[in-house]
Amino acid sequence: MARLLTVVNETRGVILGHRVHEAASFWARARGLLGRRSLGEGEGLLLYPCWAIHSYGMRFEFDALYLHRGYRVVHIIDRMPPNRRGPSMRKRAFAVLELPAGTAAATKTRVGDQLALRQGTNPFAPE
Repeated sequence: MARLLTVVNETRGVILGHRVHEAASFWARARGLLGRRSLGEGEGLLLYPCWAIHSYGMRFEFDALYLHRGYRVVHIIDRMPPNRRGPSMRKRAFAVLELPAGTAAATKTRVGDQLALRQGTNPFAPE
């Protein structure tokens, strides 16, 4: 079973997601968000190792944060629409964090921000 994480933008002092699922196996990454109708507030998916994503077959837009091995943001796709391919960042990215559309803008997350992963959900995050 995948771990459930809380992801914090340490640079901005905000929680990006408090119910973020980990997708570390081949099959979990391959499935990604397929079959989902949306991502709720506070939900997300952390894919790793991962340096490229697509939204073929998706039903909704989402934000994608490409992360360096130390979880520093190296690229952001705001509101990635369905049926698109994101850039390949093989030399720069180790993981991609997929969040509800608008999360990056709402939290003022920028390239260069430092993220932290915490095991479990955050009981103080809004539902």
